[in-house]
Amino acid sequence: MNIKEIVSQMTLEEKAGMCSGLDFWHTKPVERLGVPAVMVSDGPHGLRKQSDEADHLGINDSITAVCFPAACATACTFDRELMHEMGVTLGKECQAENVSVLLGPAVNIKRSPLCGRNFEYLSEDPFLAGELSASYINGVQSQNVGTSIKHFAANNQEHERMAGSSEMDERTLREIYLPSFETAVKKAQPWTVMCSYNRINGIFASENKKLLNDILKEEWGFEGFVMSDWGAVSDRVAGVIAGLELEMPGSNGVNDKEIVKAVQTGIMEEGVLDKAVERILNIVFRFVENRKMEVFDREADHKKAVEIAKQCIVLLKNDGILPLKEQEENVAFIGGFAAKPRYQGGGSSHINSYKVPSTVEMAAKYGTIKYAEGFSAVEDKVDEALLAEAVETAKHATKVVVFAGLPDLFESEGYDRTHMNLPECQNRLIEEILKVQKNVIVVLHNGSPVALPWADRVTAIVEAYLGGEGIAEAIADTLYGKANPSGKLAESFPLRIEDTPSYLNFPGTGKKVFYREGVFVGYRYYDTKKMDVLFPFGYGLSYTSFELSNFAVSKKNIRESETLTVSADVTNTGAMAGKEVVQLYVRDNTGAAVRPEKELKGFEAVSLQPGETKTVSMELDKRAFAWYNEEINDWYAATGDYTILVGNSSRNILFEETIRFESETELPFEVTKDTMIGEIVNHPKLEEYVKKNLLPLAASLTQNTDESWAAMMEAMLKYLPIRSLRSFDNVSNELMNKAVEEMNELLK
Repeated sequence: MNIKEIVSQMTLEEKAGMCSGLDFWHTKPVERLGVPAVMVSDGPHGLRKQSDEADHLGINDSITAVCFPAACATACTFDRELMHEMGVTLGKECQAENVSVLLGPAVNIKRSPLCGRNFEYLSEDPFLAGELSASYINGVQSQNVGTSIKHFAANNQEHERMAGSSEMDERTLREIYLPSFETAVKKAQPWTVMCSYNRINGIFASENKKLLNDILKEEWGFEGFVMSDWGAVSDRVAGVIAGLELEMPGSNGVNDKEIVKAVQTGIMEEGVLDKAVERILNIVFRFVENRKMEVFDREADHKKAVEIAKQCIVLLKNDGILPLKEQEENVAFIGGFAAKPRYQGGGSSHINSYKVPSTVEMAAKYGTIKYAEGFSAVEDKVDEALLAEAVETAKHATKVVVFAGLPDLFESEGYDRTHMNLPECQNRLIEEILKVQKNVIVVLHNGSPVALPWADRVTAIVEAYLGGEGIAEAIADTLYGKANPSGKLAESFPLRIEDTPSYLNFPGTGKKVFYREGVFVGYRYYDTKKMDVLFPFGYGLSYTSFELSNFAVSKKNIRESETLTVSADVTNTGAMAGKEVVQLYVRDNTGAAVRPEKELKGFEAVSLQPGETKTVSMELDKRAFAWYNEEINDWYAATGDYTILVGNSSRNILFEETIRFESETELPFEVTKDTMIGEIVNHPKLEEYVKKNLLPLAASLTQNTDESWAAMMEAMLKYLPIRSLRSFDNVSNELMNKAVEEMNELLK
């Protein structure tokens, strides 16, 4: 298909029309040139496609589809292969339903546990989010269906999301809020990128040239087109110029006319519009020319959703009570979520699910379960009669499983949470049950961290997150040991909201939110501060045991252009098949910048049979050691020592090895009279000159028989600017200026 030829035959009005949606879900056709309309659909964990008879405003119910686990759950697998497989399944569903682009994945960083949309986002860690999203995108797009990675960028709250500005420095943006997008673009090339609603440092994402063109397209090499989030456009012409190709869902022609007018009056060159249309048509025809027949087998895909959900579950605590024994008598299931599991979040990703069995129903195959509702699954309201019934049931049971969590109204797109607490009715019931029963297991249904005031008194905690429509079967199989929990937390669980790094700056005021915690997000903050947390990043238990051994690095010294290979053996030393996640972190010991105590730079999910051993290998390049240096506007790793740390959570490091990194990048440096002596005394190009010519001029400062005085003055010398030497030994301006000139010559 000759796209440029098609564009050359379009009228100005047709070109402008291609840059906005026909309706809520379709692009515009140009029938006379054979350009069809194609459909996009909400995702990313299921197909929220409206039927052909729907209202096209995105309000009415969508078709029946399969709801896979939400990102808060799938991220806990740390499993690239699983994410790819889920993507392949969703891609086939899209082909079956003639959907060209699935709107997802969502990779915004979980800056605060209170963000209402955290259940859709993968992690607090950009490396993990980037790697998993790239695998998911490659899976979907292997079926010739596009994805739309979102929300680009720094959309970390729902409060004032369509008007507010995320205010941060360049380093924070580059190290925390952009890498998940960067990795996905470079490793998977999503067909589209969806820009966010918010401003970034005062400029709307939808008209942010630095973001959409300079970084995304020029620097990262993005080849697809950028679409707006629904209703995110402010100035449409500014958006086209900045790199926003498609406005969704369109503006009933209003903005199309603005585009035409801008070209006619010379505000925008027609060539800019042509390039935008070309990018859109490339994707439209990529889908159209690769259509294939697929059958949306909902039953088969439901089974896949169950298997994926089993691998998402995180076992947070187990005092030997799990797994339950089959046909064990007097087991009680308590809580409204046992009969009606909360398995997905609210908002644009809400799936009209194929079928959602209850955990009570799914556990029946393992024995007789006594069920008491105890509290509602939809509201925070104490029903004294239900509470009394539940406590009485618990009193006469041998083991009690309480199904707790957040009702739909507690977390959803559109608004943020105001606290981390579970509904009070649930906490009260758990406290009452603990008074009459010591064998209490709690299963959690939630999309983000919650406070657990009773965590130290229950015998087991199972984090099911929002595990999709198959979560009931997954939980039942996990409770009874037919599935081995293997998930690891993709976010930290703080003890309380006041401990979180963004607490004083979330959600902001006056349409601004300042990211003053900088790069210290999640475990980067907690581990650096050595703060207690409820459960750390990367943490998760198993019904079996694992041993790591034979840890090795390929070399002890590497140059910037080289890579380092880190390997270790993992053995399943228990009696049950399971999966371990080996995690690799890097610590910068150079002191060249203020950095977190450690940062995740590698991970591998390893499935093992009892007694089986596998070797994992992870490769680190310059980027694994680097931080974003605003002075050179690039990634920089200083020469010096770095520690490689390997373990199975950020708080359980099993092996450490320090290596030497040699930088091949020279930072710009100029000596002036205000340069401190400490800045130049150890500079490789200046060290000899300084010791020979400058330090003798200040010798009188440190030549004192009083050791404490000499030590103090030696320390002070580091912070003395060169100009201060004029005060000692009659150093003239001429001599000082000559020294500055000579040092700058040496730096050339």
